[in-house]
Amino acid sequence: MPSVPSDRGLTVAVTGPTGGIGLALLRALDRARGIAEVRGMARRPFDPAALGLRRIVYQQGDVLDRGAVNRLVEGADVVVHLAFIIFGGLQESREVNLTGSRNVFEATIAAGAARLAYASSVAAYGFGEQGAPLTEDLPPRGTDAHYYSAQKAELEGLLGSLIPAGRTEAYIFRPCIVGGPDALLLVENLPYLTMSKRLPTGVRRLFDLVPIVRPVLPDNGVAFQLVHQDDVAQALLAAVAGRGEPGIYNLAGEGTVTLSDLARELGWYAVPVPELAVDATAGVVARLPFLPAEAQWIEALRRPVIMDTAKARRVLRWHPRHDAVETLVQIVAAAREISGPASRARLRVGELGQQCLARERSQLRARHGVHRAPAARPG
Repeated sequence: MPSVPSDRGLTVAVTGPTGGIGLALLRALDRARGIAEVRGMARRPFDPAALGLRRIVYQQGDVLDRGAVNRLVEGADVVVHLAFIIFGGLQESREVNLTGSRNVFEATIAAGAARLAYASSVAAYGFGEQGAPLTEDLPPRGTDAHYYSAQKAELEGLLGSLIPAGRTEAYIFRPCIVGGPDALLLVENLPYLTMSKRLPTGVRRLFDLVPIVRPVLPDNGVAFQLVHQDDVAQALLAAVAGRGEPGIYNLAGEGTVTLSDLARELGWYAVPVPELAVDATAGVVARLPFLPAEAQWIEALRRPVIMDTAKARRVLRWHPRHDAVETLVQIVAAAREISGPASRARLRVGELGQQCLARERSQLRARHGVHRAPAARPG
């Protein structure tokens, strides 16, 4: 394993530190022992001091600018690559996700960093039929019709081909849907809701099979996993410290939820949607290139994609503190806090509703075999 001098703390460079995972990681790095300096770079303005972050040195820059990337990683012991577009056009996402990531990978290896931690995704596996829970030994096949998935799979292959050329070790993480106070994509980009406003009238009639008028959320019964942003940060922190061994790691909290669970937490109604209707809707989406990227996630919701996380728990000693239900609750609570008046009214739940939701959460945990973790559980 590449060594880092023990007489000084680590210098850590982070791309994309202003997203949900990035903010959680900055907070974790700011508190961690053995860290001398944390550098961050993203395209948006950001003031670490406003969040009380003392160690963070921030520079505004773009991963497409190889010079900016070189300056960021020069002299860094560890590089964490988080910069990525999830909801964007095909051309923009290819440039940022593929070209930008290649810049980061190559610059990190050329700079001689000891370790590179890369946030891939469960989407790298693709969205095909699944038997047993997915394990890290399965190759990342991606799904061509879902370009986020295809790009994540392509990048893992690229990184695998580059790493042998240098002394840098790579930790690749495949988190499921990430949630938390700063990670609200599950609520902000619900595909059935965001895409409905942008469909032409003729196409919208095809979606009569799927109720998309708020406050109703369609549910085909497919279960999905969630992982809290702070738990992902703890896994990344293990990679920064060189814990365990380099390799690929699945990340997910305990248990699963469904869109009906999300609807109940929002205070909305859930309507069961036959699998045939979802398949028909996804088929229409696949043939409509003008649709926003959110619509592609209908394809991802057609089948369960459940991962096994035993390797991360065993090798990295990673113990997520939040289960899927707790993460879901925090996502919705944060969405209520930051929503405008109209959105807040749509998300509001009264006292009786809160009591009902508390009972439903307990029932949900029992149904999915999830038990609340004790507050003092070590991270």
